[in-house]
Amino acid sequence: MMSDYFEIDFLDIKSSKSGDAITIRYQVAGKTAIHAVDGGFQYTGDSVVEHINKYYNSPVKVDRVVVTHPDGDHAGGLRKVLEEFDVGELWMLRPWLYADELIDRFSRFKSVENLATRLREIYPNIDVLEKIANDKRIPIYEPFQGALIGEFTVMAPKKSRYLDLVVESEKTPEVSKEKERAALNSIFEAAVQKAMYLWKALWGEENFSNEDTSAENEMSVVQFASICKIKILLTGDAGRSGLSEAAKYAPFISLQLPGIDRFQVPHHGSRRNVSTEILDTWLGPQLEQQLVEGEEKFTAIISAAKQDEHHPRKAVVRSVIHRGARAVSTEGVDLRTSYNAPKRDGWTTAKPIEYPAEQEK
Repeated sequence: MMSDYFEIDFLDIKSSKSGDAITIRYQVAGKTAIHAVDGGFQYTGDSVVEHINKYYNSPVKVDRVVVTHPDGDHAGGLRKVLEEFDVGELWMLRPWLYADELIDRFSRFKSVENLATRLREIYPNIDVLEKIANDKRIPIYEPFQGALIGEFTVMAPKKSRYLDLVVESEKTPEVSKEKERAALNSIFEAAVQKAMYLWKALWGEENFSNEDTSAENEMSVVQFASICKIKILLTGDAGRSGLSEAAKYAPFISLQLPGIDRFQVPHHGSRRNVSTEILDTWLGPQLEQQLVEGEEKFTAIISAAKQDEHHPRKAVVRSVIHRGARAVSTEGVDLRTSYNAPKRDGWTTAKPIEYPAEQEK
């Protein structure tokens, strides 16, 4: 019998915008499992299915599919995964299930049924996944904090925070004038960011955005696993709130922080999702100088499309290297991080991202 192993693949999203598509295979105590965590855009689904078939021995079954949050660059491609494989479990948060708990927070809606219908319309990606799952009789589970998804534990979100995020989202049925103005400001800020310039920065200097990420991103399911004594954190597009909530949960699963060995950098390396304090909590304090290649303390993986000029941000790449990371990105390549996994012909060690001497102003 083969010893325990894991392999986690971060697939290249061949697009002008970044997305997440992750496949996982591991064996623990003689039992093998396959997961798909997000599937990129809808057209990415074929690539995800092809990858699973090619490298995981054309399995009939995918044990677990996880939708970290409802954005199309994460949920879209999972339609194909549900259609092509026998899926054992689908883990996905569906806001319409909680319409009865939310109804009092929406003055426009008097009917729970009408609110639920509207929430389905607002989140079409997960509505479609639910329909496919129901047609194929795939059980759907709620990935709230504490849930066990195979070897992975959900660190965030808690249900109460998730419901708050549904209400706060700019996509919700009732957007106040203040939110409308905030949305317009966000559009303006996005335009300004396109013109963002770089400035030379000394080692250790970090400059993150003052703006928070979206409510949808903060809904992201944060997962932790320790496989072969290697600590793995998958973050989706979680922001500072989600990562802080997840860190506070760490003692309940005897996870001592800092000390992550495989760290998915959230939201394709956005400056709006992390802070110096949060990175210190998860990855440890800054080092006095960059570690020599081959002596890094952990691996930081960024899902970013090669054509996406806005991700990853140099400030974020710098920040993980400050803490001893070997930073790698899917820009133009599929990445595998593994331990004791079956060998693959033609796969070579990924080239780390060079430390940026500049960061965004």
